[in-house]
Amino acid sequence: MYSSAIIEEMNTTILAPSLLSADFTELGKSIRQIEQNGGAAVHIDVMDGRFVPQITFGQPVVASLRALTALPFDVHLMVEHPEDQTDTFAAAGADWITFHLESTVHVNRLISHIHQLGKKAGIAIVPSTPVTLLQEILPDIDIVLVMAVNPGFGGQQLLPFCVDKITELVRIRTELGLCFRISVDGGVNNRTLAQVVRAGTDIVVSGSAFFKGTLGWESVR
Repeated sequence: MYSSAIIEEMNTTILAPSLLSADFTELGKSIRQIEQNGGAAVHIDVMDGRFVPQITFGQPVVASLRALTALPFDVHLMVEHPEDQTDTFAAAGADWITFHLESTVHVNRLISHIHQLGKKAGIAIVPSTPVTLLQEILPDIDIVLVMAVNPGFGGQQLLPFCVDKITELVRIRTELGLCFRISVDGGVNNRTLAQVVRAGTDIVVSGSAFFKGTLGWESVR
């Protein structure tokens, strides 16, 4: 299997295409498309219809897809009370489990629990949440996911001020000697890809542009 140790080994920007913009009737084909077009991980947006308006993938879908690829599954829990979902998504085949700072109270406890499950722990922030609120947990986290759009729907335009968050996280990581990876999700297309990469993004999440074949990933590889 493709080890989640890719996080430690990462020395260049990687692509994690989002299945949110895939053809849901052809998910197996979409996985192959990711493998064949530079994807190093599969980003799976889990939505509960409460934290965000839509409902998407559940544990049975993740478990079914797990048999189709060795790529790590980057499971993004856009749900209320993510602590109720982590065990079952870990069992279904998630390698990286990312939850929202805004969705739970006991953030450190959940990070520790995800690590106890043998998974990489990620923290996501919506556009209105400042990076400063992450200060206490950055030493313990594996991934910080900067949402560059308000989560819930694919195909939105990147909010420019969110790029400054990436730059700020790079500065903090360097100054404190930390090793978390920076991911960006939302509005990444052929016009904004170079901008987020230059800012210091380690993991690029792209849905609509990737599956339409317009992302231009070859230009940054």
